[in-house]
Amino acid sequence: MNPIRIYEYLTLSRGRVFEWVRPLSDAQYREEHPIGLGSLARTLHHMMAAEWSYMERVRGRTDPLGPYEPARDPEVSTADAMGFDALEPRWIHQAKETHASLEAVTDWNTPRVYTTIWEGEPYSYRATTGDIFAQLALHEVHHRAQGLNMLRRLGVETDEIDYNALMWTAAESRSSGESHGSDPRSDDV
Repeated sequence: MNPIRIYEYLTLSRGRVFEWVRPLSDAQYREEHPIGLGSLARTLHHMMAAEWSYMERVRGRTDPLGPYEPARDPEVSTADAMGFDALEPRWIHQAKETHASLEAVTDWNTPRVYTTIWEGEPYSYRATTGDIFAQLALHEVHHRAQGLNMLRRLGVETDEIDYNALMWTAAESRSSGESHGSDPRSDDV
Protein backbone atom coordinates (compact mmCIF):
# COMPACT_ATOMS: atom_id res chain seq x y z
CA MET A 1 0.00 0.00 0.00
CA ASN A 2 1.29 3.42 -0.93
CA PRO A 3 -0.49 6.13 1.11
CA ILE A 4 0.77 8.91 -1.15
CA ARG A 5 -0.65 7.22 -4.26
CA ILE A 6 -3.91 6.49 -2.47
CA TYR A 7 -4.20 10.14 -1.48
CA GLU A 8 -3.47 11.17 -5.06
CA TYR A 9 -6.37 8.94 -6.10
CA LEU A 10 -8.61 10.60 -3.50
CA THR A 11 -7.78 14.06 -4.82
CA LEU A 12 -8.25 12.97 -8.43
CA SER A 13 -11.63 11.33 -7.77
CA ARG A 14 -12.61 14.28 -5.55
CA GLY A 15 -11.87 16.58 -8.47
CA ARG A 16 -14.32 14.61 -10.60
CA VAL A 17 -16.96 14.98 -7.90
CA PHE A 18 -16.24 18.73 -7.80
CA GLU A 19 -16.89 18.86 -11.57
CA TRP A 20 -20.33 17.33 -11.01
CA VAL A 21 -21.20 19.54 -8.04
CA ARG A 22 -19.92 22.86 -9.45
CA PRO A 23 -22.89 23.45 -11.85
CA LEU A 24 -25.50 22.88 -9.11
CA SER A 25 -27.39 25.75 -7.56
CA ASP A 26 -26.89 26.38 -3.85
CA ALA A 27 -30.42 25.05 -3.27
CA GLN A 28 -29.52 21.76 -5.01
CA TYR A 29 -26.21 21.60 -3.09
CA ARG A 30 -28.13 21.95 0.18
CA GLU A 31 -31.12 19.79 -0.79
CA GLU A 32 -31.88 17.13 1.81
CA HIS A 33 -31.82 13.45 0.80
CA PRO A 34 -32.58 10.31 2.84
CA ILE A 35 -28.93 9.26 2.50
CA GLY A 36 -26.01 9.53 4.91
CA LEU A 37 -25.57 13.05 6.25
CA GLY A 38 -28.51 14.30 4.19
CA SER A 39 -27.06 16.86 1.78
CA LEU A 40 -24.10 17.36 -0.49
CA ALA A 41 -23.26 20.51 1.45
CA ARG A 42 -23.04 18.74 4.78
CA THR A 43 -21.36 15.65 3.32
CA LEU A 44 -18.57 17.51 1.49
CA HIS A 45 -18.00 19.86 4.43
CA HIS A 46 -17.85 16.85 6.77
CA MET A 47 -15.36 15.06 4.51
CA MET A 48 -13.07 18.09 4.30
CA ALA A 49 -13.21 18.72 8.05
CA ALA A 50 -12.63 15.04 8.83
CA GLU A 51 -9.58 14.98 6.56
CA TRP A 52 -8.15 17.94 8.49
CA SER A 53 -8.81 16.25 11.84
CA TYR A 54 -7.28 12.91 10.79
CA MET A 55 -4.24 14.74 9.45
CA GLU A 56 -3.83 16.53 12.78
CA ARG A 57 -3.51 13.03 14.27
CA VAL A 58 -1.08 11.88 11.55
CA ARG A 59 1.02 14.98 12.31
CA GLY A 60 1.17 13.90 15.96
CA ARG A 61 -1.46 15.99 17.73
CA THR A 62 -2.87 13.99 20.66
CA ASP A 63 -5.16 16.42 22.51
CA PRO A 64 -8.86 16.94 21.76
CA LEU A 65 -9.32 19.01 18.60
CA GLY A 66 -12.41 21.04 19.53
CA PRO A 67 -13.94 23.46 19.83
CA TYR A 68 -13.76 23.81 16.07
CA GLU A 69 -13.83 26.89 13.90
CA PRO A 70 -16.89 26.54 11.59
CA ALA A 71 -14.88 25.45 8.51
CA ARG A 72 -13.26 22.62 10.51
CA ASP A 73 -16.37 21.38 12.27
CA PRO A 74 -17.15 17.89 10.93
CA GLU A 75 -20.61 17.91 12.55
CA VAL A 76 -21.81 21.09 10.83
CA SER A 77 -25.47 21.33 9.82
CA THR A 78 -26.58 21.61 6.21
CA ALA A 79 -27.54 25.25 6.79
CA ASP A 80 -24.13 26.08 8.29
CA ALA A 81 -22.02 24.07 5.82
CA MET A 82 -19.69 26.08 3.61
CA GLY A 83 -21.04 26.99 0.20
CA PHE A 84 -19.39 25.03 -2.58
CA ASP A 85 -17.74 28.14 -4.04
CA ALA A 86 -15.87 28.55 -0.71
CA LEU A 87 -15.37 24.86 0.05
CA GLU A 88 -13.69 23.86 -3.22
CA PRO A 89 -10.68 26.24 -3.07
CA ARG A 90 -10.27 25.65 0.65
CA TRP A 91 -10.15 21.88 0.19
CA ILE A 92 -7.78 22.17 -2.77
CA HIS A 93 -5.42 24.20 -0.56
CA GLN A 94 -5.84 21.75 2.32
CA ALA A 95 -5.10 18.84 -0.03
CA LYS A 96 -1.70 20.34 -0.86
CA GLU A 97 -0.90 20.55 2.85
CA THR A 98 -2.17 17.00 3.40
CA HIS A 99 -0.06 15.66 0.54
CA ALA A 100 3.07 17.37 1.89
CA SER A 101 2.41 16.02 5.39
CA LEU A 102 1.90 12.49 4.07
CA GLU A 103 5.19 12.71 2.17
CA ALA A 104 6.91 13.64 5.44
CA VAL A 105 5.78 10.45 7.23
CA THR A 106 8.78 8.15 7.70
CA ASP A 107 7.13 5.33 9.67
CA TRP A 108 3.53 4.35 9.06
CA ASN A 109 3.71 1.97 12.05
CA THR A 110 4.33 4.75 14.58
CA PRO A 111 1.89 4.17 17.44
CA ARG A 112 -0.38 7.06 18.34
CA VAL A 113 -2.61 7.53 21.36
CA TYR A 114 -4.91 10.48 21.12
CA THR A 115 -7.83 11.82 23.08
CA THR A 116 -11.14 13.04 21.78
CA ILE A 117 -14.35 14.06 23.48
CA TRP A 118 -17.16 11.52 23.06
CA GLU A 119 -20.58 12.38 24.48
CA GLY A 120 -18.98 14.99 26.73
CA GLU A 121 -16.30 12.69 28.14
CA PRO A 122 -12.64 12.24 27.17
CA TYR A 123 -12.01 9.05 25.22
CA SER A 124 -8.59 7.80 24.08
CA TYR A 125 -7.81 5.85 20.93
CA ARG A 126 -4.71 3.86 20.06
CA ALA A 127 -3.76 3.45 16.40
CA THR A 128 -0.74 3.61 14.13
CA THR A 129 -0.13 6.48 11.73
CA GLY A 130 -1.04 4.05 8.94
CA ASP A 131 -4.31 3.17 10.68
CA ILE A 132 -5.22 6.83 10.92
CA PHE A 133 -4.46 7.36 7.23
CA ALA A 134 -6.51 4.26 6.34
CA GLN A 135 -9.45 5.75 8.24
CA LEU A 136 -9.00 9.07 6.39
CA ALA A 137 -9.07 7.32 3.01
CA LEU A 138 -11.89 4.87 3.72
CA HIS A 139 -13.97 7.54 5.44
CA GLU A 140 -13.79 9.72 2.33
CA VAL A 141 -14.75 6.81 0.05
CA HIS A 142 -17.69 5.96 2.35
CA HIS A 143 -19.10 9.49 2.28
CA ARG A 144 -18.23 10.03 -1.38
CA ALA A 145 -20.49 7.09 -2.24
CA GLN A 146 -23.31 8.80 -0.37
CA GLY A 147 -22.59 12.03 -2.25
CA LEU A 148 -22.66 10.21 -5.59
CA ASN A 149 -26.10 8.84 -4.72
CA MET A 150 -27.27 12.36 -3.91
CA LEU A 151 -25.92 13.61 -7.24
CA ARG A 152 -27.79 10.86 -9.08
CA ARG A 153 -31.00 11.78 -7.21
CA LEU A 154 -30.48 15.34 -8.50
CA GLY A 155 -30.25 14.01 -12.06
CA VAL A 156 -26.49 14.49 -12.42
CA GLU A 157 -24.85 11.94 -14.70
CA THR A 158 -21.65 10.75 -13.05
CA ASP A 159 -18.85 8.66 -14.50
CA GLU A 160 -16.41 5.96 -13.41
CA ILE A 161 -14.11 6.97 -10.56
CA ASP A 162 -12.96 3.57 -9.34
CA TYR A 163 -9.26 3.39 -8.42
CA ASN A 164 -8.30 1.23 -11.40
CA ALA A 165 -10.17 3.49 -13.84
CA LEU A 166 -8.29 6.59 -12.66
CA MET A 167 -4.89 5.26 -11.60
CA TRP A 168 -3.99 2.30 -13.80
CA THR A 169 -2.70 2.60 -17.35
CA ALA A 170 -3.30 0.21 -20.22
CA ALA A 171 -0.49 -2.25 -20.95
CA GLU A 172 0.35 -4.17 -24.10
CA SER A 173 -0.91 -7.70 -24.43
CA ARG A 174 1.83 -10.31 -24.04
CA SER A 175 0.58 -12.34 -26.99
CA SER A 176 -0.26 -9.69 -29.57
CA GLY A 177 1.63 -6.57 -28.57
CA GLU A 178 -1.69 -4.70 -28.79
CA SER A 179 -3.09 -2.40 -26.19
CA HIS A 180 -6.23 -3.43 -24.33
CA GLY A 181 -7.70 0.02 -24.96
CA SER A 182 -8.62 2.61 -22.41
CA ASP A 183 -10.28 0.25 -19.92
CA PRO A 184 -7.50 -1.19 -17.75
CA ARG A 185 -9.91 -3.75 -16.29
CA SER A 186 -10.50 -5.58 -19.57
CA ASP A 187 -8.84 -8.78 -18.34
CA ASP A 188 -9.75 -8.35 -14.67
CA VAL A 189 -13.54 -8.51 -14.56
